[in-house]
Amino acid sequence: MNGFKTTMLLAAMTALFMALGYTLGGSGGAIIALLVAAGMNLFTFWNADRIVLSMHGAREVDAHSEPQFFGLVQGLAQRAGLPMPRVYIIDSPHPNAFATGRDPDHAAVAATTGLLSMLSRDEVAGVMAHELGHVKNRDTLIMTMVATIAGAISMLANFGLFFRSGDNNGHSNIVATLLAVIVAPFAAMIVQMAISRTREYGADRAGAEISGNPRALASALAKIAGQAARIPNPVSERNPAAAQLYIVPTHISEMFSTHPATESRIAALEDMAADMGSVPLGVASPPSALKRVHRASRRGSALDPHRR
Repeated sequence: MNGFKTTMLLAAMTALFMALGYTLGGSGGAIIALLVAAGMNLFTFWNADRIVLSMHGAREVDAHSEPQFFGLVQGLAQRAGLPMPRVYIIDSPHPNAFATGRDPDHAAVAATTGLLSMLSRDEVAGVMAHELGHVKNRDTLIMTMVATIAGAISMLANFGLFFRSGDNNGHSNIVATLLAVIVAPFAAMIVQMAISRTREYGADRAGAEISGNPRALASALAKIAGQAARIPNPVSERNPAAAQLYIVPTHISEMFSTHPATESRIAALEDMAADMGSVPLGVASPPSALKRVHRASRRGSALDPHRR
């Protein structure tokens, strides 16, 4: 199913490229855009993970440089029956994490220093198990390609708007403006909405099963949601399409969000925890949960007790 979704995504993104190319240069522009899109799709398929990791300035770690975090991911990967992914840390106060790679054999997971310093060890395990859930469900290819290709479309649309700003042809200027400002970004968001929300619930469930602790993941989601909205993320501000990679996206309205509401995800995890007989962590009520976890976040983390 994800292979079909990826094919449809590439077709939709190529059509958008051709539409923008036609607006900028007529039929010749559309042909050039088709060739560029074909080359970009091929390049993105093989290199999207590297693009995304480079975009975030991620640094790869191992058992020597980050033994606790690497060992945690290693144990979770073994429980999930997955090949060991490459492990990255992003030096950013913004608390978030994501997975990338075209398949489980070429997967990578990344977390920010802000996330590692804010969460307890069990909560970090829940978050990374969620990301491994994406790997296990083979979501990472389509997630990464959406982030890279939609970002490229946004840049092309902005270029089209700038290019047409000096055009004396009023009609074509209006068409280009509408296409750049409304059509292309809206279409990219629709594609993201169509492929993302059920996938997040699936990764939450897979992550809870891998970690064995749904409420730890629910607590982590509550903490991240409160802090991620407050702490800036320069990468997602430059490229909004990157936000759909994160476990909790930021600064996106619910209408256009690629993820379900965090409160709904917490409620689903609570139901799963009840079925599994987990010990409650007290996150069933999202507003009060956010207050409690914000207080708890000041106490440091089992993975980073000194709050680096």
